Parts: sequence; C-alpha cells; structure tokens
Amino acid sequence: MARSKPKGKSAAFMMFNVTYEDGTVTSNRRVSCDLLDQSFGDSIDDLARTAIQDQDNEIAQRSNQRRAKIKSIARA
Repeated sequence: MARSKPKGKSAAFMMFNVTYEDGTVTSNRRVSCDLLDQSFGDSIDDLARTAIQDQDNEIAQRSNQRRAKIKSIARA
C-alpha cells in the first residue's frame, strides 16, 4: 500500500498590483507575509513597497535593466 505524502505548510503570500512612474503595470506581485510584519508600526503598503523594490533591484542586477520608480501599490 502506497503512503501519501505529508502535506507541508503552504507558503503565505499577499498579492499586489504595482504601477510604475513610466506607466507600466505589473499584476499579482507576490510578497511573503513574513516580510509584512507590522510589529514596528509600518503600514502593509510601505512594507510591500520595500519588498517589491528589493525584488526589482535583484532583477535589475541580473538583467542589467533598471525599472522605473514605483508610483503606487494596491492589493490585488
């Protein structure tokens, strides 16, 4: 009889839609809920903006193409 695989913890993410200053939009950007810890009093939008900027900087280093600055962030 075959054993079933144990179910692991599902990763907890929040989705955000990001609008950049040059008019481009990216939908459903995932940010880990671990990065959205509000224990220091920051808002979720500010924490998400920082996390997405870090993601964009990492992508820019790999691709040698900078992204425009973030204009607005909204929860998806």
